Amino acid sequence: MIPRYSRKEMAAIWEPASRFQIWLEIEAHACDAQAALGVIPAAAAAAVWERGRFEVERIDAIEQETKHDVIAFLTNLAEHVGPEARFVHQGMTSSDVLDTCLAVQLTRASDLLLADIDRVLAALKRRAIEHKGTPCIGRSHGIHAEPITFGLKLASFYAEWQRNRSRLAAARAEVATCALSGAVGTYANLDPAVERHVAEKLGLTIEPISTQVIPRDRHAMFFATLGVLASSIERLAIEIRHLQRTEVREAEEYFSPGQKGSSAMPHKRNPILAENLTGLARMVRAAVVPALENVALWHERDISHSSVERFIAPDATITLDFALARLAGVIDHLVVYPDAMAANLHRLKGLVHSERVLLALTQHGMSREDAYRAVQRAAAAVWRGETDFRSALAADAEVAGVLTDATIAALFDEAHYFRHVDYVFERVFADGA
Repeated sequence: MIPRYSRKEMAAIWEPASRFQIWLEIEAHACDAQAALGVIPAAAAAAVWERGRFEVERIDAIEQETKHDVIAFLTNLAEHVGPEARFVHQGMTSSDVLDTCLAVQLTRASDLLLADIDRVLAALKRRAIEHKGTPCIGRSHGIHAEPITFGLKLASFYAEWQRNRSRLAAARAEVATCALSGAVGTYANLDPAVERHVAEKLGLTIEPISTQVIPRDRHAMFFATLGVLASSIERLAIEIRHLQRTEVREAEEYFSPGQKGSSAMPHKRNPILAENLTGLARMVRAAVVPALENVALWHERDISHSSVERFIAPDATITLDFALARLAGVIDHLVVYPDAMAANLHRLKGLVHSERVLLALTQHGMSREDAYRAVQRAAAAVWRGETDFRSALAADAEVAGVLTDATIAALFDEAHYFRHVDYVFERVFADGA
């Protein structure tokens, strides 16, 4: 991943030195288990911990000849450990190291992503409570519908990100499996106790049955979950982009002192962060289809998945980590304009109350079909710019024959739309908000 969209802690997980350090720990823990079983000398296991070292450049140089990264690593390791290195990797195959390492990396990445989501949730909760009672217009198809509050809008995103957190926690658990089962997964030359020991030391669970690799449906589910998270980022980003449009301007990204919006037009203040988040979401989702295609491998193992994962594992997690951090910042510093929200709410001169009028007419004896025609007829006059909705209703003989002026006036009380806001908040913020 390019540095522009990388954060140090997540990027470090995927550095070659981090990967080889995990390989070393896998091999060392396996040696401990083998020594406990009497398969190798205890002194050999101790030597791996005491003298086990590697150099990334040296491994790369050896791989130029061997064309095999694990063998290159083991060769470099042996240069430091000495004669005892002959006991390293007993009964194991390369995938035991590669797949178990990937599980460690993905779980570590998941922990950072879960912390990122917690920051997004905290920002959404704070801003939702802040604007719990801030009236604004709800839209469907991009068209004014009925009043809501800006807090309700943010609460809906909060609930979505609660679900996303649960999804990622489940995906983390699914991918956190260790497999040290040897060639084609039969444990022919490796006691299952070695696998149990390594899994415990690395904080992983045991893969119930592997071939020569951990089944890739686990990884497919993991990356599919990242894709869902990316889509949720985009949904929130698009909402902000729409709200920042000049014709709407109900909210906008924070514009810092000295920031420039356009090289040509000094007045511009563009939603660049939200637009960037939309683009980053596309890149994360781009990992989903290759991950799904990795599930179908030949027989007990091939490596068609390997090159794919070397791309998508670091790129998707690094990109998502950056995007989540940016999203939390956008929400935290979002500039909200309640006056603009109120102005937009009243822009259609009362048309947003059409459903209440429709229901009132039916409750006073008019058929739904007749009531709908009457309300739509009055609304059409407002759309044409001839009058406001309340006046149009009062001037309609059919409506006036059913509803009094006082009854019509009562139907325009905006407080009606907010009477269950507390109830919704109690459901969404069940943790005591």
